Amino acid sequence: MINNPILRGFHPDPSILRVGEDYYIATSTFEWFPGVRVHHSKDLVNWRPLTSILTRSSQLNMEGNINSGGAWAPCLSYHEGVFYLIYTDVKSRTGAFKDTHNYMVTADDIMGPWSEPIYLNSSGFDPSLFHDEDGRQWLLNMIWDHRRGTNSFAGTILQEYSKEKKKLIGPKKNIFLGTQLRLTEGPHLYKRNGYYYLLTAEGGTQYEHAVTMARSRHIDGPYEVDPANPILTSAGKPELKLQKAGHASLVETQNGEWYMVHLVGRPVIDKRCMLGRETAIQRCHWTDDDWIAVDGGANSPQYVVQAPQLPTHPFPAEPSLDHFDRAQLGLQWNTLRIPASPDWLSLTERPGFLRLRGQESMSSTHRQSLVARRQQSMYCEAETSIEYHPEHYQQMAGLILFYDTRDYVYLRLTHHEKLGTCIGIVQSQNGMYNEILDQDIPIADGTYRLKVSIQREMARFMYAGQTGEWIVIGPQLDVSHLSDEYADYIRFTGNFIGVCVQDLSGERKHADFDYFRYEEYDVVQTDH
Repeated sequence: MINNPILRGFHPDPSILRVGEDYYIATSTFEWFPGVRVHHSKDLVNWRPLTSILTRSSQLNMEGNINSGGAWAPCLSYHEGVFYLIYTDVKSRTGAFKDTHNYMVTADDIMGPWSEPIYLNSSGFDPSLFHDEDGRQWLLNMIWDHRRGTNSFAGTILQEYSKEKKKLIGPKKNIFLGTQLRLTEGPHLYKRNGYYYLLTAEGGTQYEHAVTMARSRHIDGPYEVDPANPILTSAGKPELKLQKAGHASLVETQNGEWYMVHLVGRPVIDKRCMLGRETAIQRCHWTDDDWIAVDGGANSPQYVVQAPQLPTHPFPAEPSLDHFDRAQLGLQWNTLRIPASPDWLSLTERPGFLRLRGQESMSSTHRQSLVARRQQSMYCEAETSIEYHPEHYQQMAGLILFYDTRDYVYLRLTHHEKLGTCIGIVQSQNGMYNEILDQDIPIADGTYRLKVSIQREMARFMYAGQTGEWIVIGPQLDVSHLSDEYADYIRFTGNFIGVCVQDLSGERKHADFDYFRYEEYDVVQTDH
């Protein structure tokens, strides 16, 4: 059996691909670097993080990108020995306009090297590439209409791509305006039994989200909608543990079995999804009248799904402890908007330590010295050891829970004119800064361990000397604001846990981190 979600934590907008006996899922990464994460499986049950595709600023330059901008909704495909990745780099998304630039990169091997990007268009987002049987290639994307009184999600545009000219060619056609669910996005094309099948996401990527299907005998339409639409949704079913089901893609196994991957959300409290949007999978079948349907007799996402008839292929568990004893960061780590580069991050200057030089504040959308990993369980604990010698209150370093520049909780060391080196907690909720303690706690200069324990929406911070007992600092905090839903305007990532350093004086004071431990305490759930 398969237990959902298959990719826990922030892994939205899954695009699944089979090449031979190997399965790959590419997911959105938004403002986190490197861009577009890829997981690998042999059996659709067991998945491992394999690689990231956009590893250079020349492929994805996000310095200054807005929160929840960056790499949206990738599409991973394979044709005649070449891997293709289509993605959007979103520069603006609030108000009437969206600046959404769509690109393509290619590689002969999923592990790369991946090419420099080919620019495609900027008319909308969620681009997808379809390889037809006659060798022609077609780009689809939703088109954005900024005008007053119109449907902003204005349909699905189809245009041919020329591999020889490396650009879009020929006329553009709006092939599908969507259904009554509206907010039509995330288009993917498939071909079976003489039909072109257009799979879309509708209803918006929150609690009314859905998967819909349409088909046509001709690639440019007209498309008839599935009378059973939506073919998958959690809308109106608050009892389900998997909410927000939508934005799907399909795969056929080498044995002819069909599966659909899609995003979901699991609220920790009050519809707040701290883990972000995750990836789940459903087993599917084709009906007698050539429509696809999820197994189970309804259109609800199942928590436990029948596995395909494939040999079981588990992978080694990810180590809970990183001693920073490798020359490069592990696959679990991400940086914010900018790549890890020697001018601010080093794993070799002091072997066995992660050295970070302080840069801009937690509010910056440009150059933060922050290294973090996804929170992937509602019950988890993270711990690090820091050596840091701040000389000014503008110098800070420590352990952070970070959703975006407006929402974070930070256990940090700093300097105070009267207290000297001290420790405290700062919290930002929807951009409102606060210091949790009445006064920071003075500490002797030296090495300190920092820890956070998260149980659903509550977090408890602790600190200790190099060998001493743990000391609880501050009250237990409600951190459910580190979620998609706690915002004035929709946002799309999830909570990260990591380490960071700031030096607002510009002196670039560094901190050294000896290790990072992350452990989960989930209880397996088998209902719904």
